Amino acid sequence: MVDVKEIKSVKLTPFTKMSASIYGILGLIAAVVVLIALGIVQATGVASQFGQFNLVTGLGIPLIIILPVVAFFTTIAASFFTVILYNALVPRLGGVKLELEGNDVNKIPVVPFALILAAIGAIWAFIAGLVLAAVISPLFSLISTLPEAANITANITAATGSTLPTGAQFGAIGAIVIVALVIGLPIMVFVFGFIWNALFAIFYNYIVTRVAKIKLEFAAISGTLHELKHIPVLPTALAVALVYTILGVISGIISGNYTEFISNFVLYFIETALIALLYNYLAPKIGSIKLNLE
Repeated sequence: MVDVKEIKSVKLTPFTKMSASIYGILGLIAAVVVLIALGIVQATGVASQFGQFNLVTGLGIPLIIILPVVAFFTTIAASFFTVILYNALVPRLGGVKLELEGNDVNKIPVVPFALILAAIGAIWAFIAGLVLAAVISPLFSLISTLPEAANITANITAATGSTLPTGAQFGAIGAIVIVALVIGLPIMVFVFGFIWNALFAIFYNYIVTRVAKIKLEFAAISGTLHELKHIPVLPTALAVALVYTILGVISGIISGNYTEFISNFVLYFIETALIALLYNYLAPKIGSIKLNLE
């Protein structure tokens, strides 16, 4: 029996704690892989141009501490704010919906999935645009008021014959760049994010589910509150990897990188499998993700 569930809200603390823990461990795994790779490079003498610098002790070992810590704290901030955005936007835009049959995700309704994720991405882009604008605006203002900038521009124009912006024009360019960052960037992120997430859902619904399905084991706690108890690793990793393989074919054709789909399959299969394994291991110890499903 197919049961359509909408994720009405996500509990903030369990999601943030789980996400940060998983990506902290993934950061540690990545640091270990880099350390091994640097050790091989050091032992084979490939990096002889670095002279006496020891790649293992000078770079690899510090990364063992830096990568997990950075991954943990950045994920805390990103997860915390993303959940707040999701919960705030659901009453206005609707939440992610899943058509479930037992533990199988049979279908992901396209528009709700693409709309909410694109809106969250656009808000993140707006914040990034504001930060970049706050950095860039004073620089353009300073350049536009410096007499030295006008003299340098005039000298280069006279020497090369190429017309360069004057100080006043720098100010106008700065205003255009700021508008592009604060308004244009969020719009672009929303449009492309909606298309990308819609394609993800479409490919999953009509192609990938014929081969593999994402599996999520939910358990009711009380009322509409559920917890994600377990994520079956292999079917979920295969389904996600296959979707990104198809997306990799499309982006590879556009970019001319015709082998991108292979790297997509390998990377997303490994990443999804690791996330599922870590989730299943950590859930009984630090608490599972909790959601309101209706």
